[in-house]
Amino acid sequence: MKKTTKNLTLSGVCLALCLVLPFLTGQIPEIGSALCPMHIPVLLCGFLCGWQYGLVVGFVAPLLRFFLFQMPPIFPTGTAMAFELAAYGVMTGILYRKLPRKNINIYIALVGAMLVGRIVWGVVQLLLSGITKSPFTWQMFLAGGFVTAMPGILCHILLIPPIVMALKKAGLVNDERA
Repeated sequence: MKKTTKNLTLSGVCLALCLVLPFLTGQIPEIGSALCPMHIPVLLCGFLCGWQYGLVVGFVAPLLRFFLFQMPPIFPTGTAMAFELAAYGVMTGILYRKLPRKNINIYIALVGAMLVGRIVWGVVQLLLSGITKSPFTWQMFLAGGFVTAMPGILCHILLIPPIVMALKKAGLVNDERA
């Protein structure tokens, strides 16, 4: 299969998963949304297809999900999420391509992307709070970006690297250097 066709197909699958996974995790009381289900396919898209595809899938997913299902609320949550997920897709793609091909570097790329994405989320939330004149404090950043997201962070660290390793063995990971 031609590389572009493969990347478009995998990106479409990742986007579809972004739309569907929140319905599945939403059935888990207390922690369903804290599992950050839309983040998983975006992070995978960056690994599988590269930063350009991860950027588009990450930015489009929360906006498309809002227009189809009215969730997440478009402002400020969906808007901040669009930038956060775009950063995830970009950073997994870039870091994975730049680091040596060792399995440990999958974890390093993932954690690096998650840190950058959460910082982007915080910056966008801060900018949006200036528009809406609502407070956004350092404590709110830590709580929203890390404390309440801890189940999702752990889920991503436990699930994504083994999935990437398995897909790499299957020949589905785009291993070209950028």
